[in-house]
Amino acid sequence: MFKPRVLVLGGCGFIGRHLVDYLVTNDLAETIRVVDKTPPQMAWLNQRHTAAFASPKVEFCSANLINPASCQNAFKTGDGPGWDYVINCAAETKPGQTDPVYQEGIVKLTLNCANEAVKHRAKRFVELSTGAMSSSEKVPQAEDCPMKPWTMVGKYKAQTEQELANVEGLNYLILRLPICYGIGDRKGLTPRLIISGIYKYIGETMKLLWTGSMKMNVVHVEDVCCALWELMQNEKTIGETINVCDDSEATQESISDILADLFGIKTDYWGVVMSSMTKADMAGAIEEINDKHLGPWAEVCQKDGVLNTPLTPYMDQELLLHKHLNLDNSKLKSYGYQLRRPRITRESLEEIVRDFVEMNHFPVSLLDA
Repeated sequence: MFKPRVLVLGGCGFIGRHLVDYLVTNDLAETIRVVDKTPPQMAWLNQRHTAAFASPKVEFCSANLINPASCQNAFKTGDGPGWDYVINCAAETKPGQTDPVYQEGIVKLTLNCANEAVKHRAKRFVELSTGAMSSSEKVPQAEDCPMKPWTMVGKYKAQTEQELANVEGLNYLILRLPICYGIGDRKGLTPRLIISGIYKYIGETMKLLWTGSMKMNVVHVEDVCCALWELMQNEKTIGETINVCDDSEATQESISDILADLFGIKTDYWGVVMSSMTKADMAGAIEEINDKHLGPWAEVCQKDGVLNTPLTPYMDQELLLHKHLNLDNSKLKSYGYQLRRPRITRESLEEIVRDFVEMNHFPVSLLDA
């Protein structure tokens, strides 16, 4: 049976590590090359992912994909066969960076990789994009919605999507993702998990900006990996853009209700009028919010012996904008994809925290006290 050679760019990141684990566990690839700036030993991998990366099928290549020469080196196979599938999980996704940083870390990086994929005659090139392209509370946004991205990452991912269509000979597929969560997630729902734990520690009601009805659609990382693999092998998806989103129709309230149940806290909302007042000085409001959380977090970490953790309750102001992440997943389903984790549950969020507790990255007392 044919097993493809797979190149996973940004493979030590959150989605990349899960994809590597998925390919290894299900014996789907002949060879997997992981390319990343950060080596696996420095990437805070858990035991399961460490074991996947140790598989004889997996090789690691350190590269800065913004640099064309480094990118060429990452694709090199000597005299052997080229790569069947190139999956781009690499991008600058840290909020609060400058325009040139995103221009290089998203657009330039992706086009470098796309052009190398064409040179190496890759059968498919998959780009992971963002669902933050258009905001509507009432209407779930389909893939052909007018693009009005509201985050810096969204702005440059939108440009990247348009540029990929102009790369001659590239059999690309674009997957737009909402908030992606699962074990090892540090940017999606984890800041909210951490902050919920802090409110348990300080014994206060967690009061959130805006209202509970704000759409916050999600997808589990397991579905991203499974959908990616299935869709990539369907010839009909060449040149397509597809939303990969679950059926939760999640809102700020539905997620906060799970967090309140998990940590035994009370939640409330500032409402639109009060929250709108923060717009005049959003930077000051965010600073105040972060100051309130960072002290207790450091305190409870020290108390529980969590001395070195990649986790932080710090929130960037982009994460607190009044924008609806509301995606239509009917195109995904039209290809026959069946969601493995159709709804977000308390159990799925608890397993994220338990994994961090096991690695001594999250204070156990916040969950079990």
